[in-house]
Amino acid sequence: QALSEIAGMGGGGGNLQDMRAHPLAERQVDMRGFCNPSNFQKSPYLSARGNIANIFRGSTEEGYSAYHADKYDEDKNPNGIINFGTSENKLCFDLMSKRLTQADMNLMEPPLLQYPDWKGHMFLREEVARFLTYYCKAPAPLKAENVIVLNGCGSLFSALATVLCDPGEAVLIATPFYGGITQSVFLYGNVKLVYAYLDSKITGTSTRPFQLTVEKLEKALLDARAEGITVRALILLNPQNPLGDIYSLSELRDYLEFAKRHELHVIVDEIYMLSVFDESATFHSVLGMDRLPDPQRTHVMWGISKDFAVSGIRFGTLYTENQDVAKAVASLCYFHGVCGPVQHKVAQLLRDRDWINQVYLRANHTRLKAAHTYVTDELKTLGVPFLNRNAGFFVWIDFRKYLRTGTFEEEMMLWRRFLDNKVLLSCGKAFECSEPGWFRIIFADKTHRLQLGMQRIRKVLEEREKEILAEEKEQPCQSDQDGKADSTDEVIFVSRHQEPTCAGTSNLGDLIGLLQQQMRSTDWLQKNTAEQFA
Repeated sequence: QALSEIAGMGGGGGNLQDMRAHPLAERQVDMRGFCNPSNFQKSPYLSARGNIANIFRGSTEEGYSAYHADKYDEDKNPNGIINFGTSENKLCFDLMSKRLTQADMNLMEPPLLQYPDWKGHMFLREEVARFLTYYCKAPAPLKAENVIVLNGCGSLFSALATVLCDPGEAVLIATPFYGGITQSVFLYGNVKLVYAYLDSKITGTSTRPFQLTVEKLEKALLDARAEGITVRALILLNPQNPLGDIYSLSELRDYLEFAKRHELHVIVDEIYMLSVFDESATFHSVLGMDRLPDPQRTHVMWGISKDFAVSGIRFGTLYTENQDVAKAVASLCYFHGVCGPVQHKVAQLLRDRDWINQVYLRANHTRLKAAHTYVTDELKTLGVPFLNRNAGFFVWIDFRKYLRTGTFEEEMMLWRRFLDNKVLLSCGKAFECSEPGWFRIIFADKTHRLQLGMQRIRKVLEEREKEILAEEKEQPCQSDQDGKADSTDEVIFVSRHQEPTCAGTSNLGDLIGLLQQQMRSTDWLQKNTAEQFA
């Protein structure tokens, strides 16, 4: 039914108000957010599902394709696109290439060239269990029988959605979230997502912008059930992509207790667990908890693509104590297996604890922190607000002041403006963010690309600022959008979102805020120091 409804969909975009005006049951099968049906010709060679897969793309896929057609290269293509949109760590090729080509990696025995146990070779599953026991700080040794190996976490999301939900049922997730999950759960299993919308305002029990609370989960779940939607599971991303949030132990326990009350499975994605690059932040794995509220419905995934900077090696692992779930997922591993030689290399990598701790993690965290500092310092200079976090490869940025009317259409125009200027970012709509104007930037890149990419971003923003000033002169003060970032340490620097002000409506706070913004966006303070005046 969902497929047939989508097959007859119309084009167009739509803003948050339009989206929320639709009944929730309709909204969950509305594919307009991540399909591009404009000028699409239905193929007579494909099924309805095949036609949907054919158009299943949004700004993420469009930008990714454009990047691969015009990649930046310092020598061969200096005017190519710099990719700040794809979440990859490009800082550790030297370390990983050296380790992966050492003698112990080059083993070729008959079992590696034959069909394995679909869950993965036992030698690898045992190594994964030991690795997760150590780095997740598990209170007791984890068991290899609970480990399943697939070719990446996208395959794991797909497999879990298929075995936990029937077609048309749903999984609960907080927005903004990594948009690839939508594709993973829908294309194979026809499983939908129900959204718990987070926003930048600090209200109720929230203490930080975009904070996930049990109250928000409860509301989203009850709204979905009122519309007749069956919700089977909750997805948690920790550390969170794109926000960079790390959940505290008490928060994790609250979320898991909520799921237990409602008999929901919990799929916990911890793929960035070793990419917490500041000592002031502490990551807590669900596998490190003394007691899980509902162990039979708690399933944890991790992979090497992020933490070990090898996104081209497709490897993901699931840990679940539920053997029914494990067997069902294993039956799908036939389609998502990891080849034998790669399983050997991954096992060798994971068991080299000394190299991981003394060489790799130290260097990786230092490089991530330096790159993060560079990008955030540039954003401070531009007077752009952002969430200040210490995990993952990304910064969640507030570009709302560069939107004149505050719509998703305008956000998409700004995204295309960046792409036209040869820098790829990810816009908030790709993460189902409820507020237009938020963007994600990936900072885990080499210094020369960061510098050039930020120059291109600065150029776009300065041009946009001039355009808005010119538009305001012609059409004074039409904006009344809400949802501004609150003044808080969590959203730093220009933390109060500035609106165009009309003559006669300014107050002292507005003027002070505007003056602060102008001072930060110039080099006047740097040139006119107290020492120079003296």
